Amino acid sequence: MKVIFIPGNGGGSPQDNWFPYLKRELEKLGVEVIAQEFPDNDLAREIFWIPYIKNELNADETTILIGHSSGAVAAMRFAEKNKISGSVLVASYYTDLNDEKEKLSGYFNRDWNWEVIRNNQKWVIQFASYDDPWIPIEQPRFIHKKLKSEYFEFKNKGHFGGDYKKLEFPELLDAIKKHL
Repeated sequence: MKVIFIPGNGGGSPQDNWFPYLKRELEKLGVEVIAQEFPDNDLAREIFWIPYIKNELNADETTILIGHSSGAVAAMRFAEKNKISGSVLVASYYTDLNDEKEKLSGYFNRDWNWEVIRNNQKWVIQFASYDDPWIPIEQPRFIHKKLKSEYFEFKNKGHFGGDYKKLEFPELLDAIKKHL
């Protein structure tokens, strides 16, 4: 089993915020963790990211995808066409949020096939926060209903990094341990 971190757009890096903490803790459990810079990491366009996850990082039915923000969007689109073990969606959304950069990503130019996304993996975990400055809480709540995910909603975690330094994420570690 392996875990692939998918960072958010805007130049997000797998060395930012809680990714190093989670990588270290998962490796202590014997899990292979891939945390790499993604191509086109400013716009996070689907035409680059989905093939990169599949062909370069070799995600398959034994892989867990952990996506933050637009990385969560990429994880959902990946699961729409590929079988994976499971996914963790942190600060997820399903519309372009009326943001020009999001519109350019290519993820929002068609409907979502929620049933296929759900059926192409054994489980989905979500983390959302009511005070996220960029993602209205209705977005992750909608995804939760569609994917029947294990759902954790907070009032004071913001965007789980990016809007502040979040160096640890023990809630995510505890949730994922149940699926290892």
